Amino acid sequence: MFDYVRPATVREAVAAASEPGAAYLAAGTNLLDLMKGGVARPGRLVDISHLPDLDRIEDLSDGSVRVGALVRNADLAHDHTFARRFPAVAEALLSGASAQLRNAATAGGNLLQRTRCAYFYDVASACNKRDPGAGCSARGGENRLHAVLGWSESCIATHPSDFCVPLVALDAVVEVEGRAGRRDIPLETFHRLPGDAPERESVLEPGEMIVALRLPAEAARFAAHARYLKVRERTSFAFAVVSAAAALRVENETIAEARVALGGVAMKPWRAREAERILAGARAGSALYRRAAEAALAEAKPSGDNGFKIELARRIVARALTLAMVGTPPRVPALPASPFASISGDVIHA
Repeated sequence: MFDYVRPATVREAVAAASEPGAAYLAAGTNLLDLMKGGVARPGRLVDISHLPDLDRIEDLSDGSVRVGALVRNADLAHDHTFARRFPAVAEALLSGASAQLRNAATAGGNLLQRTRCAYFYDVASACNKRDPGAGCSARGGENRLHAVLGWSESCIATHPSDFCVPLVALDAVVEVEGRAGRRDIPLETFHRLPGDAPERESVLEPGEMIVALRLPAEAARFAAHARYLKVRERTSFAFAVVSAAAALRVENETIAEARVALGGVAMKPWRAREAERILAGARAGSALYRRAAEAALAEAKPSGDNGFKIELARRIVARALTLAMVGTPPRVPALPASPFASISGDVIHA
């Protein structure tokens, strides 16, 4: 049993969600699955799906773009102005889940989705994330898809988002509303590594609510050379084994500035800053990309039967850089006119 609350304003929502055991409900594409399986048992659902002014994509006076927390993934990916300025973000959105889920899932919810570790979803298995102190069945179990960066003895799960990977590379900022007011959190520091408290997945305080995310004006400078590349076990409706976002600012075949991030390798989107330093100021080429890829995975180590992911991640970084240098993918098509039509999750191919 749980209480259901439908607040009229963000302030009312924050007050209602500040009670112990409360959870926000937007599209529910992840939360409702967790509740059905007994993984999550909130005592109160705070329905924010109808709140006004959170479903807008806005150009701000400083050149940045603000995406409301309730903007649907499909609407964002198929917004031509947004996709033209941030092609890697649109590419990542279209590679995630299915067309039906993208039509429902929200930008804010995507940031907060839980890991897809099978032991987290299995209430009969030990999981420190679900039940602190219970142990981690993944450590000695089927863990070929688990983390190779930033993991701990308490948790080796990965963060499942595609969307977050290019956002981290492009210095996105999360706008959060809480009892103490509004604050901005760089997405790079928004998610936590597991350490000895894997149950705390973000830096959000109780009751805090994502209201928007912002991409700075500077992020659009990479539009001509930005790609997101994902390796998965099946072409559609699968989470990343590994993924990479690469964004370059190129001047006369020299990389003036670079941004690189990885997905599927850690409990948070992984910014590869040493790789960016190697790339900046260098002449583009395959040898340079391999050096950058080695640097991006320099701290990686297997967490079980997943050593192959390290080499795979190196290769996906190098390939993403190669594709970024070639240029951005074809323009994202408009959504179908019929509400009953669908678009493939693989509109853009690497």
